[in-house]
Amino acid sequence: MQPNNLSETDCYHCGLPVQPQTHYTVAVDGKVRHMCCLGCEAAARAIVENGLSDYYRRRDAMPEKRPEALPEELRDLGHFDNPEFQQNLVRPVGEHEREAALILEGITCAACLWLNERHLAQQSGVSAVQVNYATRRVRVRWDERRIKLSDILGAIQTIGYRAFPYDSARAEQVADRERRSMLWRVFVAGFGMMQVMMYAIPFYLGNDDLNVRENLIFRLASLGLTLPVVLYSAAPFFRHAVRDILLRRLGMDVPVALGIGSAFLASLWATVTNGPSVYFDSVTMFVFFLLGGRYLEMLARARAVRGIEELGKVLPAFAERLPHWPEPDSGRVPVSQLVPGDFVRVRPGEVIPADGVVIDGTSEANEALLTGESHPVPKREGDLLTGGSINISSPLVMRVEQVGDNTRLAAIRRLMERASEEKPRLASVADKWATRFVVGLLVLAAVTGVVWYFVEPSRVLWVFVSVLVVACPCALSLATPAALTVATDALARMGVLVTRGHAIETLARANHFVFDKTGTLTLGRMRLEEVLPLGVMDADALLALAAALEQGSEHPVASALRDAAKGKPAAEVSDVVAVTGQGLSGRNSGGGVWIGRPDFVAVRAGLQVPDAVFRMESKAGTVVSLADERGWLGLFRFADTLRPASADLVRQLESEKIPVTILSGDMPTVVAAVGRQLGIADVFGGMTPQEKQLFIAQLQSNPAKVVAMAGDGVNDAPVLAQAHVSLAMASGTDLARNQADIVLLGEDFVGLGDGIGLARKTLRIIRQNLLWSFLYNFCAVPLAMAGWVTPLMAGVGMAGSSLLVVLNALRLQSAVPGVK
Repeated sequence: MQPNNLSETDCYHCGLPVQPQTHYTVAVDGKVRHMCCLGCEAAARAIVENGLSDYYRRRDAMPEKRPEALPEELRDLGHFDNPEFQQNLVRPVGEHEREAALILEGITCAACLWLNERHLAQQSGVSAVQVNYATRRVRVRWDERRIKLSDILGAIQTIGYRAFPYDSARAEQVADRERRSMLWRVFVAGFGMMQVMMYAIPFYLGNDDLNVRENLIFRLASLGLTLPVVLYSAAPFFRHAVRDILLRRLGMDVPVALGIGSAFLASLWATVTNGPSVYFDSVTMFVFFLLGGRYLEMLARARAVRGIEELGKVLPAFAERLPHWPEPDSGRVPVSQLVPGDFVRVRPGEVIPADGVVIDGTSEANEALLTGESHPVPKREGDLLTGGSINISSPLVMRVEQVGDNTRLAAIRRLMERASEEKPRLASVADKWATRFVVGLLVLAAVTGVVWYFVEPSRVLWVFVSVLVVACPCALSLATPAALTVATDALARMGVLVTRGHAIETLARANHFVFDKTGTLTLGRMRLEEVLPLGVMDADALLALAAALEQGSEHPVASALRDAAKGKPAAEVSDVVAVTGQGLSGRNSGGGVWIGRPDFVAVRAGLQVPDAVFRMESKAGTVVSLADERGWLGLFRFADTLRPASADLVRQLESEKIPVTILSGDMPTVVAAVGRQLGIADVFGGMTPQEKQLFIAQLQSNPAKVVAMAGDGVNDAPVLAQAHVSLAMASGTDLARNQADIVLLGEDFVGLGDGIGLARKTLRIIRQNLLWSFLYNFCAVPLAMAGWVTPLMAGVGMAGSSLLVVLNALRLQSAVPGVK
């Protein structure tokens, strides 16, 4: 039932009949409306009292019936506030701020989305709401001191909808329902088309022997078969067109609905008045080909976006927990019940259920889905394991470190979702022109109809319908998002994770690449090569003091110092303060103490840089100095390893005449040595983050420059934010805190080299799609206006052009090895 067709005996909220003995009412916009039950009255009252009455004007479909299928264990929403229940559902994003992904049920139209978003945003304590209509997902962020998760779910229920913790199985059920519904519509349209064609054959053959009564019987039979096609199969076109008009916008379905509706009504009028001709066959064929094209397009798009859903389904349902390790006894438990500190055995061929560390065994892991790395990665005691990767050769025992929404897999999925929720500039421009095109199309169709009325009145309707349908700019609107969606999935399979909507387009246009050194061009796994005492402390004491100062630092040098100091007596320090890109200061029993770049320490300690620093720098490597108030204490020299394929990437860029620059906070001599190894002449060392940012800004002062910056994701955050497109190594920082536009999930630059090529190919395909869309409309519209295109040809042409755009975009998947 449509919202505008309600009678006084229908429930104003859900549309079901109101029983005579019930007396439930709510005043909506100053008028008393009747409700069928207490539940609808409560939902309507909540909508009105929250100032959301616009919902009833915006909706184009009735809400689903109130649920009987709410799982028994979830009827008490208080269960959601249980800390154990929330472990794998709720993610902390601040001291008191929490975030959860939920799946909405009961969404039937865009107004439902609008209502849920507005209603949740009005709840006290809710700080952010993101609703995705395509996936029925809502991401909510709230202050746990002011509102509970159960209150949020209850607020959704008060307006007649349901929300559950997101899981891929439920999302797949929703997608299956949509596919089945579309398939049924295609089936009804196809069946109706075949039957109507049978009744139309005598007229095609020019049989004039039918009398008036027989002619009327054929027409009535065709009308009866066409009615289900128009009222059921074509219902989405009409529903969406009405919604667009009510929202004062013109979408793709407006001209389609206008064409189908006018053709059907004209045929109906000809049947009633015994007019000269009817075209029920054209109407049914038109609807069938349109729906068939959209169904194939739906399948193609589902294939294109499968990457995110695959990430949601990759974890196993159960894991083998070892409750008394090292005792061998074990038990199968749901993965959702795992907590940090649990011991789990992973047998060969099994999926690793959570992030953790190997504590027993040696094996290999397949991390292709997560990093794009096609070769197995060796795993031994102490190595990190990523949930979602597959254990290949031997059993492993792991200690669980992260579960649920805190895992690397969950962070990757969130970043991919963030990219899919942002609309790139190209897509926005295409949508804007498509909207303008629809307006122009309606005007053009009307003018064409008027002209044909004076030229040949009997053909006015069909020329009008052909112009409306053949020029519908569906392909124009699909040209950009289809290619970007497929490219995002293909890049993720190559280990290049796109996290911002604009990233692919900007990477394709980048014409100057800037790299940080430590942790980017190099692996960032520093090895302590030399310790040189300069004062009264020996090497072991120097290491202990340096490790104590670097205890809370994430820098690779800090990790190397802590590893080298293991097993040595710990030193005591206090008041440690970090100076970004320079070093740290603190205090010990002797007073102030400083560690970091030699020039930084020299200024803080009031000393001269010793000659030993220059001698140590000549050996290549990173030099770190240590001093206190009494003078220099010692020097440390570290060596790093170039990241695999970094030289190949630099050669690729330089072969394409793209300048490459290194900006680093490390010693100029060390940076110059790395530059020589890679063949990069434009190198700058000893730079602070502010100086790096200024350098990028100076490059950008040239309007022709599109600058790409690669860094570690956190320490280089200001520089990454300054660049047109930013890239970060996932291994360099906590992925959940990464703010880069693109994250490289692998350990090498192979994915980035291939990814740059794929980004450029994506831009070419977008241009091809846009060119095809414009050429198609440029050629088809004049032909339709001239009367050379029938409505059936128009329907096939429109559906075919949209499908061609999607299939052209799917060619991008061939760039990924093993994907067809």
